Amino acid sequence: MIHSHLQAYRTSRGWSQDELGRRTGLSRAAVSAIETGRVVPSTAAALALAAAFECRVEDLFSLRNTPRRGEPQWAWPASGEPRPFWRASVGDQLRLYPVERTAIGSVPPDGVWRAGVFEWRAQVDAERTLVLAGCDPAVGLLVAELARTAGIRVLPFVRSSRQALELLRAGVVHVAGLHLQDHEAPGGNERAVRELLGAGYVLIRLSRWQEGLALAPGVGAQSVRAVLAANLRWVGREPGSGARRCLDWILRDHRKVPKGYHHIASDHTGVVETIRTGWAQAGVCVRLAAAEAGLRFLSVREEDYDLCYREDRAHDPRLQALVRAVRSQALRRTLGELPGYDTSAMGTVMTVGA
Repeated sequence: MIHSHLQAYRTSRGWSQDELGRRTGLSRAAVSAIETGRVVPSTAAALALAAAFECRVEDLFSLRNTPRRGEPQWAWPASGEPRPFWRASVGDQLRLYPVERTAIGSVPPDGVWRAGVFEWRAQVDAERTLVLAGCDPAVGLLVAELARTAGIRVLPFVRSSRQALELLRAGVVHVAGLHLQDHEAPGGNERAVRELLGAGYVLIRLSRWQEGLALAPGVGAQSVRAVLAANLRWVGREPGSGARRCLDWILRDHRKVPKGYHHIASDHTGVVETIRTGWAQAGVCVRLAAAEAGLRFLSVREEDYDLCYREDRAHDPRLQALVRAVRSQALRRTLGELPGYDTSAMGTVMTVGA
C-alpha cells in the first residue's frame, strides 16, 4: 500500500493544490487524489512531483501506511547536501526539520544529513522539543519561558496563519499560531480552524494585538484614507496570512492595485525591514514590529492571536507546559508591556467542536 507524504511537502511550501498542479503539469483533482491515496501516481507523475520539491520519489511516497516508530521522517523537503536538521517527536513519529531561519534567529542543528548518513551534532531530547509554526514577533518570550520553567526547547518556524494550520493538519507541528479575523465578525480564528481542520482542536488565547499600517519616515499621512490617496509604494503579504486579510480589507474600495502589492514579505518583520530599507513606504504589520523598527504606525483593527493544537494530544507534557506558560503571570506581564499587546484574555481556552 502506497503512503503519500505529498500534502506535508506541499503545505510546507505554502503551495495550493492548484499551484502544485501548475508546477508539475497535473490537474488539481489529480494532486488531491494522490494526496489522499485514492490514486497511485504514475512513474511520470511521481518524478514530476519529486522534481518540483527537489527531493527523491521515496521521500514523497513509501510502501508503509505507518512509518515505524523511531525511524525519522523528514517533515518537509530540503534540497542540497550537507543538510542540517533539527529533530522532534510529533505524535508517534520522529520528525527531522531542515534548518532555516526561525522567529528567534539561528538555532544550532541537531545533526547533518550527508551522503546518506546522519551525523549527530547535539544530544537533544526529541520528546522535549515543541514545534510551533506562526508569525508572532514576540514568540521569543514564550520560547524563553518554556525553557526556563519546563526545560523544553521550542522550534518556532515562521509561517502565515494558514500555512501554520496546514502544517498542523499534516501532523508535522504541535502548535499553530493564527490571527484570521474578519473586520466586523468575531470568532474568525474558531471559524478558520473549523473550516480548515474540522472539530477536535483547542485554541488558547495568547494575546490581542493591534494590526495596521507601518509607514516610512517622511510619510505624513495621518489616516488610512490619506495613505491610500498618497500613491505610495507598498509591500504585500502572502495569501492566507492574517496581514493579507487586513491589507485586502484596507484596499477593498481602492480602485487600483497599489505599487508593490505583489512584492511579498513573509512575516511582520519582513514588512518593516522592506520599509526601513527604503524599498516600500507602507505595509501591514502588528504595532510591535513597527515600533521595534522605529516606524510610525496607524492602527486599523485589533485581532486575537491564538495557539491551536489537537485536543487528543492535550496530555502531551510539552502542550501541558505550553498551557501553564501561557497562563503564567510572568509571561502575561512581559507580553502586556509590549506595544500593541493586550493580555487581559490571555490563557482563555476554547475547544472547536463540530
